[in-house]
Amino acid sequence: MKQYFNISGDGIVWDVKNEDFGHKDNFEFSGKGLDCIVDYGVDENGVLTLARYCAFPTLRMSPNNTHGTLAIDYDNAKLPKILINDIPVVEYGKKVSINGILAIESVTECGVQLKRTFIPDAKEMIMYEVIDITNSSENEIKLSVTECGRYGISRGVTGIYVHEVTHDAKDTTLAKGDSITFCIYYSAYKNALKYDYFGEDYYNTPDKALYDWKKALKDRIERVNELSNEAALDTGNAVLDTMYRFAKIRAGESIFNTKGGMFHSPGGRTYYAATWCNDQVEYAGPWFAFTDDVTAVKASVNAYEHYTPFMTEEYIHIPTSVIAEGTDIWEGAGDRGDAAMYLYGGSLFALTHGNKFMMERMWPALRWCAEYCERKTLPEGVIWSHSDELEGRFPTDNRANLSTSCLAYGGYKYMAMIAEYLDKHDYAKKYVDKAESLKTAIVNYFGAELHGYKTFRYSKGFDTLRAWICLPMCMGITDRLEDTLDAMFSEYLWNENGMLSCEIGPENKSATVWDRASLYGFKGAFMNGRFGNVWTQFFKYCNSRLLGERVPYAIEAWPEGARRHLSAESALFCRIIPEGILAIRPEAAREFSFIPRIPEGLDKVVLSNFRMCGDKVTITVTKDGYEVVGFANSIKGTTLGERVSFKTNREL
Repeated sequence: MKQYFNISGDGIVWDVKNEDFGHKDNFEFSGKGLDCIVDYGVDENGVLTLARYCAFPTLRMSPNNTHGTLAIDYDNAKLPKILINDIPVVEYGKKVSINGILAIESVTECGVQLKRTFIPDAKEMIMYEVIDITNSSENEIKLSVTECGRYGISRGVTGIYVHEVTHDAKDTTLAKGDSITFCIYYSAYKNALKYDYFGEDYYNTPDKALYDWKKALKDRIERVNELSNEAALDTGNAVLDTMYRFAKIRAGESIFNTKGGMFHSPGGRTYYAATWCNDQVEYAGPWFAFTDDVTAVKASVNAYEHYTPFMTEEYIHIPTSVIAEGTDIWEGAGDRGDAAMYLYGGSLFALTHGNKFMMERMWPALRWCAEYCERKTLPEGVIWSHSDELEGRFPTDNRANLSTSCLAYGGYKYMAMIAEYLDKHDYAKKYVDKAESLKTAIVNYFGAELHGYKTFRYSKGFDTLRAWICLPMCMGITDRLEDTLDAMFSEYLWNENGMLSCEIGPENKSATVWDRASLYGFKGAFMNGRFGNVWTQFFKYCNSRLLGERVPYAIEAWPEGARRHLSAESALFCRIIPEGILAIRPEAAREFSFIPRIPEGLDKVVLSNFRMCGDKVTITVTKDGYEVVGFANSIKGTTLGERVSFKTNREL
């Protein structure tokens, strides 16, 4: 891996060197009204390259499907141009800084310095490109910026959408050492004929008073700080702490305010104003309960509740995703085990949040999903589904796969705890029994010897190693643990990009990596106390994703998807710390446990201001012992490596 970035303060910086010429990357960031991606880099001569993309999730296009978001790849030829002495500037890239905000510095041949700062508006459909120009040359310069205005229009499902690119620059002269700041605004809005019964007809246009980049910058910094302060990590290791903090930002920012409520959505140029049973329900929801971020928790509840209209007494499978601001669905892959995803993610969300009202509110939907899984139980005791979250990209037998059964098993365990707390004791016993039966069935049905490893096959009839062999250990099934870990990090599944979704062989010809499996794998290894070589690989992964060729977040897939920075993968990364390194798990609705330990190479592990089982908690582990501080009680100890329980007594 070639490293381009270095850590600087709370962020990362790329100081462009000659040997870096030709490198390009992009950065994604979101507000509640839009998602933005800025492509940046330098060409083979060091000339700065930039491209801008904005998606507006509530401006729906026809067909109004998963991809029906107004999205604009801005053409540089049509954008405002900066002129120095009437000549368009040619910029040479000097520095790129990322810290929840993207800042790019460059210099012209005549020595004029530029700094571009890209900011998403917190609420409105506006991206700001703030440009600072300093005349560091020896001569006075004349500065001007060309106009763009109405960039284009699109015919959408609710009218004509106008996209504008405007700026507030004025023609000026800069003496040596003088500076100026102006802003380019990228916006979109619905343009329609309006009329006032007592006045004149008019076309609605945006309120230009909203175009306030200084306020937008302040709001963005506040939001980044909010996301940084919840469930904060301090290990003293700059790479791990920064990667974790950045992952919290990416996971928490991709939330859009739509007519269907707050939707946490993956992003990545493709997925907006919608929710998925894997990304939002299974991956992100439990993490957001852990952070207790108000906006993210609302988005999670909204995601869970958008599936309840499909939960009927006929027990037809719920859809894969609810799309287009909640007005449509997508279920093109059939039943992917979505009820099992919901059962696991929803029950863990409810337990982690720890609010009794929340558990009661979610109980009917969770019970429906549990019943659905029971009805899909095969004679062998495992759970049937058409496919999994990879939607048939890799072969299954269209009957049962390891993923669906493992998720159902985890869900049954958590449902038993919720039922006990809600005084539904018959259900509690039922789900305990269901979990035990399913655990036995998973080991018996999927257990196999592959390449000499006594591990799990993914589905019957396909004797190739798959990344999801890590799922049993993630759910607390420790049978075949050692061989499974060896298989995960063997030549068959592990390469420099992460864990292969499927080993290369007759059934699979490509070395495809989906980070979600690698992240589950790291978490599963750590929660079972296996560090060593796994920890080494984890740090290589962190260095690569944070500082290497594609930064600074976990990716969706490679080569598929061009390594998009989908937001829920970052939520999965965050979960490695509490659920993996500290092995935090609920034991009951008002009790959780963890294992105080410090992996080799760290001096401490401090996880502060997180929510678990209804309490706000801070865990501090040093080489001398541990301390857990909650709202009304605390505990201390000196023994590391043994599981510790902590009872809470507060509902927040």
